[in-house]
Amino acid sequence: MQIIVEQSVEWNSSLHINFIDYEKAFDSVDWRRLWKLLQHHGVLEKTVISIRNSYDRIQCKVVHGGQLTDAFQVRTGVRQGCLLSPFLLLLVVDWVMKTSTFEVKHGTQWTAKNQLHDFDFADDLALLSHTNEQVQMKTASVAPTSASVALNIHKGKSKIPKYKTKKLNQLHLIAKLWKM
Repeated sequence: MQIIVEQSVEWNSSLHINFIDYEKAFDSVDWRRLWKLLQHHGVLEKTVISIRNSYDRIQCKVVHGGQLTDAFQVRTGVRQGCLLSPFLLLLVVDWVMKTSTFEVKHGTQWTAKNQLHDFDFADDLALLSHTNEQVQMKTASVAPTSASVALNIHKGKSKIPKYKTKKLNQLHLIAKLWKM
């Protein structure tokens, strides 16, 4: 990311980045969508069934007030500590980005022929654009697509720095105003 910022400064071009953090992403993934995405990407049905079976009948108990609660069934999220979980989450995040930004291709120039539109790392995203309007369009597209797979943007942790811009603007997301 530092190289992109330095390149933007060197080329004297503005850069708007929306750093998006999902609320409890590993705990929130919608299983039904996840199984469909695995199938869509060509994972063998036998493998999808094995993964799905490992998630069936997961139960948890919680210590509350010094007492252990009754077991309850877990129906969302990926298993913490499982080697497969980061891959499963990335599969969902990749689908969100490909689906939501399919028609909104406003990135930053990376090479003479290529633009860089976003960076994704686990449950964190960085949307890249040259203008406030472009990053607004991307954010407005990513938010509902994310919500469709039970991933919600954490408004308090998302940050929007700007480099080489002339005026301050505001970014709107779901009735919340973020100052930039």
